[in-house]
This record gives sequence, C-alpha cells and structure tokens, in this order.
Amino acid sequence: MRLAKPQLVERTGRVIALALLAAALAGCQGIAGIQPVSQVRVIDVSPDAPALDIYPGPPQSTPAALYNVGFGTVSSYISVAAGASTQAATIAGTQQQLATVRGNFLTGSRYTVLAGNISASLQMTVLKDQSYPAPTGQVALRFLDQATRAGAVDIYLVPPGSAAARVAPIDTGLSYSSNTGYINIPSGTYSIVVLPAGAAPSSAASPLYTGSRMSYPSGSARTILLIDQQPATPSGLQVITADDYAAAN
Repeated sequence: MRLAKPQLVERTGRVIALALLAAALAGCQGIAGIQPVSQVRVIDVSPDAPALDIYPGPPQSTPAALYNVGFGTVSSYISVAAGASTQAATIAGTQQQLATVRGNFLTGSRYTVLAGNISASLQMTVLKDQSYPAPTGQVALRFLDQATRAGAVDIYLVPPGSAAARVAPIDTGLSYSSNTGYINIPSGTYSIVVLPAGAAPSSAASPLYTGSRMSYPSGSARTILLIDQQPATPSGLQVITADDYAAAN
C-alpha cells in the first residue's frame, strides 16, 4: 500500500534523525577514545655516562622512546601518555638500567627529563617547562647548573657594547643542581658570562665562560644549562640552550 505523502515525509524524517544520532554517537566515541598526551623531551648532561636509551616504562616490557642520547643532546619533544609514569635510562643498545624517575605528566603540558650527574650516580629529574609566551617585550630564561666541577658561579647577561662590570648579575651563587626558575628579562641580544661566585667582573678573575652574542626574541622561553666542558678540565664549563616556547614571528 502506498503511503500518504505526510506519512512518507514523517518516516523519512525519522530515518534521517536516527542516522544523524548514530553518526553523532560514533563521533563522540571517537573523541572519547583519543588518549590525552603530554610533550616530553630528554636532555643528557652527564659528563661521563655512555649514550642512553630512554624508555617510558620498564625496559623489559616497553619499547624505547629515544635511542642513543649522548652528552649535551637536547631531544625534540615527543608525545607520551598523560598521567603518572616511570621513565628509565639504560646504556644504549642494552637492557642495563642506570636510572629511573617517576613523574606525573599533565595533559597538554611540556616537560624535560634531565639525565645528569656522573654515571656512577646518574640521576633523572622531571622539570615542567614553560609552554606559553613570556610577557610582551620580554623573554623567560631558566638557568640550570649541571656542571659537576665548576663550583658555585654568578651569571651575567651582557648586552652589545657593554661589559659584565656594568650590569647586575642575573643570578648569583648557583651551585650544582641549582634551578633559577623562569626569569623574565627584556628581550634583545646578550652574551652569557659566567664567573666564580663572588668574583668581581673587573677583577683579575677570568670568566669560566664567555658566550657569543645570542638573540632572545620577545615572548620566547628558553632553558640555559651550564654543563661540564669536554674534554674535561678542572673547572671549565660550557653552555647549551633549549627552546621551551618559540614565539611566533
């Protein structure tokens, strides 16, 4: 029997409504199935440890996330499942575990897993990185002292045409494992100068480190690490920089 036109329209409308509802439910299931993630990178600052493989869990049951990470390496950020988890470091190419650390990685946040200290006492530390811009006209800098041999130091940021003696130190008395936290300073071009703690810049004391000029753009955030100089010297150090947040041009 042929349906009257109003009945046909009504039934057709019901079919379309049911189809739309099914599609919506499928979409909701897809969204619900997306696993929340964090962004994690690894920085190896151990002066004498062998190259490392990094595992986001027990090495015996979890594939490595990063392979052959060596001294001074700053890895790219990689995605890991959000939540509490253990990161493990092994000698590259082996299952010989050197250190572990447990961290709670929040959804959408960025973290650094730092592998530091000498190999006999290798330590892993989880640091939360700044993943948002510094205030307009400023740059956020975080200094980490991971130099095992340099002793306590003072840090200066020297603009072009000036000298350390003419500027105040950005921080003083940093010793091994010190973390300044993020410090907002005017964006611009600076050279990093590191002196033994308490030494006057105009004195005969030679800087432990004098860097080349670097540009620090407005809105960016960076981590600056003091690490041991290679090949090893009694008190020498070098500096590496990691981009935490890159401001849009």
